[in-house]
Amino acid sequence: MSLAEAAIKETPDTFHAKEWLRRYQRVRAATEAICAPLCKEDYMVQSMPDVSPPKWHIAHVSWFFEAFVLKPFHPAYQPLDPAYDHLFNSYYVTHGTPFPRPDRGMISRPTVEDVYRYRAHIDRAMAELLNDPPQEHLEEILRRLELGLPHEQQHQELLFMDIKHILAQNPLCPSYRDDLVPPPEQEVGELGWHLYPAGVRSIGHDEAEKGFAYDNEMGRHRQYVEAFQIADRPVTNGEFLEFIRAGGYDKPDYWLSDGWATVKAEGWRAPLYWVERDGVWHHFTLRGLVPVDMNAPVCHVSFFEADAYAQWVGARLPTEAEWETVAREVPMQGNFVEQDHLQPVASMQSTSAPGQMFGDVWEWTGSAYRPYPGFRTLSGSLGEYNGKFMSGQMVLRGGCCATPADHIRVTYRNFFPPHARWAFSGIRLAKES
Repeated sequence: MSLAEAAIKETPDTFHAKEWLRRYQRVRAATEAICAPLCKEDYMVQSMPDVSPPKWHIAHVSWFFEAFVLKPFHPAYQPLDPAYDHLFNSYYVTHGTPFPRPDRGMISRPTVEDVYRYRAHIDRAMAELLNDPPQEHLEEILRRLELGLPHEQQHQELLFMDIKHILAQNPLCPSYRDDLVPPPEQEVGELGWHLYPAGVRSIGHDEAEKGFAYDNEMGRHRQYVEAFQIADRPVTNGEFLEFIRAGGYDKPDYWLSDGWATVKAEGWRAPLYWVERDGVWHHFTLRGLVPVDMNAPVCHVSFFEADAYAQWVGARLPTEAEWETVAREVPMQGNFVEQDHLQPVASMQSTSAPGQMFGDVWEWTGSAYRPYPGFRTLSGSLGEYNGKFMSGQMVLRGGCCATPADHIRVTYRNFFPPHARWAFSGIRLAKES
């Protein structure tokens, strides 16, 4: 068949599906590039219950496409191993029986090689499906692919978080990569403030807008926001060190009750990965153990620590409505994974608008993770993706140095429990006008 004949035969829908296949292949390749610097021994470690071994991550994201795209819509698809449906199901109890999360590090078999064979098996089947999609199911296939690719990007960020936590447990302080882009040397000035007037704001993703958004961003709604001020940059390591030196971890005055109980139970004395050596503070990064850059945003602090610091300086954390109000007026650019620092870096301050709203660190807000008005979960097992976690979690905004730039949006709602510290999470202050 000639190229011209092939072009005539290919329908617009088929061409659209092939475009999605190219996106699929780019995202899948990025996951494997993240894992390329690992040794086989690294793939198996589970350093705490919240951390998943890298081997599990790269299997689970393949399982997602198998469970929700291939099995329902590829008529000739045959699983490589039926047992994988149990091993690599994360939390979809309406789909099957997930393997217990704290025990993922016990899965020594299948091997790393087996898991990569599984990925290749899924990739071949996805290419078959998208090169010749069943027209009656194409819309639903692409809808699920549109969710599956951001899902894999979420796991790419989780891989960086988990790899960092895994390597940090090693007293040798090994680096993940020695060729990361060095952070810029930048002095930041005194914290400044920007004032925003009171008014009714529209918050959340508009379903009429183009572009993907998770279900928890839906339900664009009006919300009255009182006048407020927000800091022109995130809190720096140097500023947080002042809190440490002032005995911030020793005084219950600034802490929520649950936060103070956690400080005492866990023995927190500084942000996660910080260690003092010969009077100099260092922290573990994906480049290994390095001196703390006092001008860079503080990172790996919990909501409890962020809230306590804010109380100490006489401020508070912004609500997510306040944060989104500000973020809609600034460029969506920053230190993302593409900058290849894989660490928050100091940035020149702007006098015209708050800076570093996107990238560097996920910024804790003072808002609990709850549904927007009119929120509806997705149908079927995919309805478990976000909605069932809307309890006991706090919202973070803006992305971080491990987030792909095309994964973030102004309306993106990340969420973690208030004690979590292994995410790239930091602090931006707010206060009343």
